[in-house]
Amino acid sequence: MKASIVDLRYKSKEILEALEQNETVTILDDGNVKGVITPPGQASCRKIEDHPFFGMNAQSDETVREELSRLRNLRHDL
Repeated sequence: MKASIVDLRYKSKEILEALEQNETVTILDDGNVKGVITPPGQASCRKIEDHPFFGMNAQSDETVREELSRLRNLRHDL
């Protein structure tokens, strides 16, 4: 099912019924996809390795803790 931002407000009953029937609802704003609502039992199964952030700093010599500490220090020094 596709629903606009206005449909979320005025047709929420139909959207909830679609979710109860295990139908995915795509939220549109001016024809552009803004999000997807999936029924509770239909969670997407993605591997962490598929996320673009995974392994982005593979050449670093720092451990994860050292890198996080360095990044957090920048935030706390403000």
